Amino acid sequence: MKKHIIFSLVICLTVACGDTNHNLPKPEKTTVVKVDWEDELQDQVKLLGHRNWIVVADEAYPLQSSPGITMLRSNADHVKTLKSVKDIIDGQGHIKPIVYLDKEIDYIDESAAPGITDYRKTLNEVLRQKNVQKVIHDDIISMLDKASKQFNIVVIKTDFTIPYTSVFFQLDCKYWDSESETHLRDKMNKN
Repeated sequence: MKKHIIFSLVICLTVACGDTNHNLPKPEKTTVVKVDWEDELQDQVKLLGHRNWIVVADEAYPLQSSPGITMLRSNADHVKTLKSVKDIIDGQGHIKPIVYLDKEIDYIDESAAPGITDYRKTLNEVLRQKNVQKVIHDDIISMLDKASKQFNIVVIKTDFTIPYTSVFFQLDCKYWDSESETHLRDKMNKN
């Protein structure tokens, strides 16, 4: 009886509403809309704050399934992408980066990964920062996984094929440092 009522209701709705799609051509394939990664990052970086991450990744970086991770694809080479990302972050008034590199990068020989020596030199020139930390790759991935449960992460993937060359920017507050936070907490604990 329930099936007849539901079926009758569906028939009535179909007749009453009509089939409005019968004149539309069926798509031959799925349409993929590509966005310019720099424009997308410029839009998103205004919403990002401390505890968010931006990653410039090499070709083998995995497509992660965590809902807090957005993957973008750069059409520029790895170093140009890295420079653009750094410039975008440095141009913000509200965030500054804490930079993480894979610790493995220091142990790769040129014979195993041609181009690694030049890349390390270029990386030092591009980053020029005192707060670069080198951490085992799997530990950085774990940090990202944990962060993505509460905070957004933007990964910009390049076509670079030298291992352990991804650069991880953990965003921090530019106008409030850890010393100020410690002072504030000490003051609060005294009251």
